[in-house]
Amino acid sequence: MIQLGIDRLVTEVDLQKKMRNKKLGLLAHAASYTGKMVHTLDALKAISGFEITCAFGPQHGMRGEKQYNMIESEDYIDPIHQIPVFSLYGKTRRPLPEMLNHCDGVLVDLQDVGCRIYTYLTTVLYVMEECAKLGKFVCILDRPNPAGRAIEGSILKSGNESFVGAGPILMRHGMTLGEMAIWMKSAFKKNFVRELDLEVIPLKGYGINSAPGYGWPIEERAWLNPSPNIPSVSAARVYSGAVMFEGTTLSEGRGTTRPFEGFGAPDIDGVKILKEMERLHHSARSNGIQTDWLAGCLLRPFYFEPTFYKHHGKLCSGVQWHVDFEGYDPDLFKPYRLVALALKATRMLYPDYSLWRDFPYEYVTGRLAIDVITGCETLRKWVDDSEAELADLESFLASDEKIWKEQTRVYQIYK
Repeated sequence: MIQLGIDRLVTEVDLQKKMRNKKLGLLAHAASYTGKMVHTLDALKAISGFEITCAFGPQHGMRGEKQYNMIESEDYIDPIHQIPVFSLYGKTRRPLPEMLNHCDGVLVDLQDVGCRIYTYLTTVLYVMEECAKLGKFVCILDRPNPAGRAIEGSILKSGNESFVGAGPILMRHGMTLGEMAIWMKSAFKKNFVRELDLEVIPLKGYGINSAPGYGWPIEERAWLNPSPNIPSVSAARVYSGAVMFEGTTLSEGRGTTRPFEGFGAPDIDGVKILKEMERLHHSARSNGIQTDWLAGCLLRPFYFEPTFYKHHGKLCSGVQWHVDFEGYDPDLFKPYRLVALALKATRMLYPDYSLWRDFPYEYVTGRLAIDVITGCETLRKWVDDSEAELADLESFLASDEKIWKEQTRVYQIYK
C-alpha cells in the first residue's frame, strides 16, 4: 500500500523529530490531502509538538479556486487556524523575508503533474532559493508523478526562462517533485547564496512504472484536482503535450468536462486533421523514422462546445486522445510529439490559419506564447516550415531527451 510523504510524516515519529518545537510554514494547495482525506494543514496542526505558523498558496490559490493563468490570489487569514496564508501568485511569486520570518522552515506538499510548465515546480525552486538566503530549511513531502517515469520533449534553452520554465528542464521530466527538488538544488546551485537545508520525505510502496497506474496509484488513491483544469489522471498524462495548445488559437478543451484531452476550433475539420496526421506519420515511418508518434493512445475526431474561454458557445471540431484504456503505455505514449503532429497537420491543411496566439503569457511579453511554453522557437518554426519533416523534429527532441536522461538518473529515488 502506497504511503505519501504527508502520510509518513503524520504516522512516523522519527520523521517528526526535526520539526518539533519549531515554527513551520506550509506550501500546499487544494490537492494536499492525506490518505484519510484530511487536508495537510489540518493534519499537521494535529501533530503534537508541531507549530504551524503560516501557509503559502501557489498558482490557483491554496483552495484551488482560480481558473486560469494571471488570475492572482490575495493573502488572507485562515478562518479555522487563524494563521496567515500568503499568496505566491499575487503581489509576489517568491516568499518575501517578512513572510518567511513567520517560520523556521517550509514544508512543501504539492501534487505535481510531471511537466516543466506546471508552475508549482518553479514555485518550489523560488521557495528553496529564498529559504536558503535566510537559513530556513525546506522539506518536500513527496507525491507521485501521474505521468510516470517516461520523459519527452525539449529542454528549455537559455534566454527563455519564465515562471513556466525556470531553467534547462525537459518538458515531460519524468521525476517526482521531491526528485526534482534534489536535482534543482544541484542544477541551480549558483542561485543559492548559501547551502540549503533540504530534506525529502519519500513515498513508500511507490511503483513509478507499475501498471495499471504507471505513475499514479490508480487503485489506491483518489484523484484530487491539483488545478481546476486537471480533473483526471488522463488530463495529467496528456498535459505535457496538450498544454502547447494554450499558445494557439485552437481550444485545448477548457470549458468542457475533458480539458487537455483534445483540441478543436469552429473553422477546422477534425476528421480531415486526423487523416492528415496519419498520412504524415505513415510517410515518416516509411522513410525510416523509428519513434511511433501515434502509439500508446486512442484517437478519434470529435465535437464540443466550450462553455467558457476560447470559442465560447461555438461548435468546435477537432481530435480527442484517450489514455484511460488497457493499451495505455507511458513509454509508448508521446504527448509532445502527438500535439506537434496535430499542429503540423493543421498547418498543412490550413496554411493561412492564424494559429499562434499573440498575448502576454505568464506575464511574458515580446515573445509568442508558444515559444514561452516550449522554451524555444524550434517547435513553432518546424510547424510553419512546409518543407520540415517529422524526422527533423524527432532528431531535435531525441537529442534533448538523451541529455536529460543522463543528467537526472542519479537523482532518481524510485528505481
